Amino acid sequence: MRLTRTSSMLCVVDVQERLVPAMLDGELVVERCRRLATAAGLLEVPTVVTEQYRKGLGPTVPALAELLPPPLEKMSFSCCGAEAFATAIPQGVGQVVLCGLETHVCVAQTALDLLADGHAVFLAVDAISSRHATDRDVALRRLEAAGAVATTSEAILFEWCRSAAHPQFQSVRKLVL
Repeated sequence: MRLTRTSSMLCVVDVQERLVPAMLDGELVVERCRRLATAAGLLEVPTVVTEQYRKGLGPTVPALAELLPPPLEKMSFSCCGAEAFATAIPQGVGQVVLCGLETHVCVAQTALDLLADGHAVFLAVDAISSRHATDRDVALRRLEAAGAVATTSEAILFEWCRSAAHPQFQSVRKLVL
């Protein structure tokens, strides 16, 4: 199954100020989420961002927030538990690219709910993390077994472009150099 930019969206899950410092490779995850958000903007891929309990975990990190639409605040671990999330998925979108925090909690529960709702789920594994490697690795294996597709941010960018002839290809290519 290949991603297409016309039938997919990007979901940035809970990349918040108080969470990032505690994550394995937290700054790398932020950079890879920025890569995805920038490409989504260039390629007109719809994007939604969530924040888990903002009062306690703080806002989305500024380096990422500047590229994203206003966040949907949630208390449920799954993004699908936020009332506004379902309406944030545009008509015709069947593929959801997930990135963010934490792999075994909010990302996993969102992925499982999206799969149950019939969406194809793509996990940008270099843009997803947890505090502990075991939690991250086991969650990724579980999600793949459930039907999610593990991929990387770079692979996603080039699938969205499809061809070096895409008008935004050169701009997107510069995101991976």
